[in-house]
Amino acid sequence: MTEKKKILVVDDEKSMTNLLKKRIESASYDVSIASDGQEGLNKARLEMPDLIVADVMMPRLDGYHMCRLLKFDEKYKNIPIIMLTSRDNDQDRMTANAVGADAYVTKPFKGEELMSNIKKLLGDESVLSVPAT
Repeated sequence: MTEKKKILVVDDEKSMTNLLKKRIESASYDVSIASDGQEGLNKARLEMPDLIVADVMMPRLDGYHMCRLLKFDEKYKNIPIIMLTSRDNDQDRMTANAVGADAYVTKPFKGEELMSNIKKLLGDESVLSVPAT
């Protein structure tokens, strides 16, 4: 039996983290939660998740800064990071790209779009069909 891949969800909105946790776990991933960018950075360094889904606007440390700190560190740079944010403009997309984000998904989001990005970034063929929510 193969071990479930671990995904870290970083968002300061509890309702959003609960929604994401349920959605991602329904596709047979293990999910851990962080409620701000600093906690997300600490958990990423401690847990070495297979992928991170992070909001941009968070207290203590925003998602861009968290992403940059991980992507510019040799030990963590290969962890794929999906920015999941309500900020939908070209400047924010360019900033996400500049700090090394692997994907950019805007809120409100379609579950299928998020799961497709997760599957693609993990190269996970086991996620062929994702239950609708």
